[in-house]
Amino acid sequence: MSDIWDFFQHLFNPRWIFLYFGNTAFFILLSIVFAETGFFIGFFLPGDSLLFTAGIFGEDLCKNFYNVPFFVIILIVAFVATLGNMQGYWLGYKSGKLLYKKKDTFFFKRKHLIIAKLFYNKYKTTALIISRFLPMFRSFAPIVAGAIRINFKKFMVYNIIGALTWTFSIMLAGHYLDKSFPELKNHLEWIILLIIFTTTIPIIIKLKIKKKALI
Repeated sequence: MSDIWDFFQHLFNPRWIFLYFGNTAFFILLSIVFAETGFFIGFFLPGDSLLFTAGIFGEDLCKNFYNVPFFVIILIVAFVATLGNMQGYWLGYKSGKLLYKKKDTFFFKRKHLIIAKLFYNKYKTTALIISRFLPMFRSFAPIVAGAIRINFKKFMVYNIIGALTWTFSIMLAGHYLDKSFPELKNHLEWIILLIIFTTTIPIIIKLKIKKKALI
């Protein structure tokens, strides 16, 4: 039991994943990216920090995956992120209305779904692009899109654009910042916390104010 708990603790340390798992780290990265966007329980997974760290360890990923170019690695991640959103859309399409009535659990909080819907109503389909960079909204935006039955072709256009923008920007940022500042690896946690705080907190506060105004 303690071994399982230790694993989940380390799961939130992206550096540990790449250093400990070596050849299989890339597949763990793909699994987390898919789960984070494909299931509502994925909102707590370290997607941004994992992509950023993947950029830092980009050369190792390439060597461990048939020596493909880093550009191909990013495309594979973007493809899996696209599939994850498609799974989220399907989940919302099939059970979206039931999710709004679902009781809160450890993995599911209905308020997150409501806030994500407010976020989607404000930014429309472009929310699928913006939400890629916001941990909680990233998991719930495709579910909301499916629940309100937006046109699937339109959904896929913004889904693909969002996946490409998210993966390329964050992974390339980690890749090139590491080349310019090798000591970046020693301050990774603080950088990720800063990114999450500056991008997520203002939007959550704004949407909560709007939610109260509607009540």
